[in-house]
Amino acid sequence: MIKKQKSLKIIQVDPFNPSHDQILEAYRIVQNGGVIMFPTQHLYGLGAAALNIKAVDRVFEIKQRPHNKPLLVLIHEQKDLTKLVEKIPSTAIRIMECFWPGALTIVFEAKKVLPKNLTAGTGKIGVRMPQHPVALALAKALKSPITATSANITGNSGCSQVSDVDPLIADKLDLILDAGPLKGGIGSTVVDVTHDFPKILREGAIPAKDIFAVLGGTDTG
Repeated sequence: MIKKQKSLKIIQVDPFNPSHDQILEAYRIVQNGGVIMFPTQHLYGLGAAALNIKAVDRVFEIKQRPHNKPLLVLIHEQKDLTKLVEKIPSTAIRIMECFWPGALTIVFEAKKVLPKNLTAGTGKIGVRMPQHPVALALAKALKSPITATSANITGNSGCSQVSDVDPLIADKLDLILDAGPLKGGIGSTVVDVTHDFPKILREGAIPAKDIFAVLGGTDTG
């Protein structure tokens, strides 16, 4: 079912089994430089083609996000990392095997060819394999990374249902994939594997202790 809100198209999608046609419509918009809102695991995110400099700039503009804060991206499968990162440490492989797909963002050393606005010049890129069927289907269709930063003005709370999205966000979007209410709460845990031993940058849905249990060590700070 498709309904109109002003000029914005909102598509109601089955959160467990999104239709091919709905994902294809979102894919076409993203491929053409558009920005959409779609469900991630706990909150709705803003999706744009991560390797499209102008599309990434639109995400920063929509969120009013400082350009010194990089954007994380979603991928469909682990081999997609080869397009994004310089190397995949053994510690990252162990973490991915246990927690992907899921609410874990892993920060890698970014390939130098990535858009500077995507990485905010940090030389690093945060990557996640989503668990939500809609997000995973979209990442699969694109065969390329998609941004997934939360759909909110920077500094404000994220939204777990479409009715809560800030009008300042909604008015600038090209499409919303509405999969109903999400879990809400905290976002993904973020772990940086560019150090000798991984560092937790943000503890979220996956407890730090679970990650370090997999690695056979404790957080070294």
